[in-house]
Amino acid sequence: MLRHARFLLLCCCVLPWSTVRADALLEYRLEGLDKAQRANVEAWLGALPESEAARSNFLSSARERVADSLKALGYYRADVDLTVDRATSPWELLIVVTPGPPVTVEELDIQVTGAAQDDPAFQRLLADPGLAVGDTLHHGHYESLRNSLLQLGQRRGYFDARLLQRSVAVEPAANTARVQLHYASGDRYRVGELRYAEDIVSPELLQSLSHFKSGAPYDVGALQTLQAELQRTGYFSGVTLRPLLEQRADGNVPLQLELFPAKRHTVDVGIGYSTDTEERVSATWKTPRINRHGHSQETRFEYSRINPSGQFTYNIPLTHPLEDMLQFSLRVEQNEFGDLDSNQHEAQVRRERRYGRWVLSYHLRALNERWDAATVQGDEDYLLPGFTVSHKSREGSPVNPDRGFSQFYEVEATSSQLGSSIDMTRLYANWVHVMPLGERGRLVSRAEAGAALIGEGQRDDLAPSLSFFAGGSQSLRGYGYQSIGNTVPVMLRNGSEVDYVLGADRLALASLEYQYRFLPDWRAAVFVDGGDAFDEGEFEAVIGAGFGLHYLTPVGALKLEIANSVSEDNPDWRFHINIGAEF
Repeated sequence: MLRHARFLLLCCCVLPWSTVRADALLEYRLEGLDKAQRANVEAWLGALPESEAARSNFLSSARERVADSLKALGYYRADVDLTVDRATSPWELLIVVTPGPPVTVEELDIQVTGAAQDDPAFQRLLADPGLAVGDTLHHGHYESLRNSLLQLGQRRGYFDARLLQRSVAVEPAANTARVQLHYASGDRYRVGELRYAEDIVSPELLQSLSHFKSGAPYDVGALQTLQAELQRTGYFSGVTLRPLLEQRADGNVPLQLELFPAKRHTVDVGIGYSTDTEERVSATWKTPRINRHGHSQETRFEYSRINPSGQFTYNIPLTHPLEDMLQFSLRVEQNEFGDLDSNQHEAQVRRERRYGRWVLSYHLRALNERWDAATVQGDEDYLLPGFTVSHKSREGSPVNPDRGFSQFYEVEATSSQLGSSIDMTRLYANWVHVMPLGERGRLVSRAEAGAALIGEGQRDDLAPSLSFFAGGSQSLRGYGYQSIGNTVPVMLRNGSEVDYVLGADRLALASLEYQYRFLPDWRAAVFVDGGDAFDEGEFEAVIGAGFGLHYLTPVGALKLEIANSVSEDNPDWRFHINIGAEF
């Protein structure tokens, strides 16, 4: 017990003193200061001495350093008392400080003259300079204001600016100070010639990305935007844009743009698995910049037992390489839709435009699809004009948002007069909403709706890829992949009759899921899904429920989920594995 008491007493004696290195020859303790004052004093005192010479210098300059550190915070009449105990090892220095009354700003004279006087950016800075009459003088705030004026001038193109007056006059006896800052901006420079290698990108492509023109007032923000957007195109491995200040003349400053081309070709290979499409491998060949006009191509091959496919896409930027793109694509795919085996050949031309977070596209695609399941067969052609509208907003991580809303709408229509096998208007919509629920929880809700409005007597000519199915890890998780749709009795060649899932012309699904993060990278989830894929007038909702465990990765959550049907008697449990972002 006595040993414990001695240990506690020793802790009480040692803890108030500064941290001591094993090789330090001095430790010190500060008294009489608040948290901000103490932090500034410790910064000015610096590291503990590690030699006898350094200890002597530390002790001889300690009083002055403490006093100067407090002056920086506006305390010019501080009383600093030092007591050194040389009988200990290391020596102990007690610093007792009485800060005294602070110096306050009695007069504040901040002036901006020249062209910057009418610049909104400078007006906003002067509206809240961080100093005001009556404030305690803080030299850090004064330095920050001075630097802000100079830096803002460089960012806004006032390259001939100078400070005519910059002073802080202190009257310690009166505890007052007069602050003067007179900034003379001179004229604002304008953007001059943009110099770059025209064999890499065309002037038209560069102009579409630029938020300024030659002769526009210089603004480093516009330059940074151009640099960032050039990098985002994927055409370049590096982009550098800088003003040539030494060559400025006649109110203009030329710009030097250095572009470092990305690799001519890249090939990416990937593997993946989900319970819907099983194991899959993929290879993607990209040419990010085919010519100086920004054309690019992507060729992708993917193999899985369920849906092997290949697609070639050629991209042509129109008015803006990031916001307005014309695409030509060819696609070949084999797929299993319900009980149908489908072979698709497609050619498409598409234009995609971005308006902030909204993305609008319109397209024309020619589709040939052949399908069969026992005695059910089809081989039809479709010419499908259509358009899509989508929008995403989110907060937090792109792959694991704290809050967000995604919406997608698609309309396609065709007619026998266009050479298609059917008269049809196809509508589809998808929504995903993520909202926080408590400190660690999230509520994720999803909904899908679709309808294929078909001409009378043409139902059998609707291809599987244009029909609707439900079931699987991205749909009703208590049911098998695309196991829900319009069911048709089929007579097999052996004379037996079975029900085949051939797809539906209507879709209505909804899902509600609660997720709780119990560790930084782990979430638990419970969910309920409901809905149906059905032909018009035959809606019969089915419901599934389950739970899961999610591991958060840089590319999205790895989800392990177990679910079964609530609508069936003695249903089988279904296990799902999937990886990806919420939207």
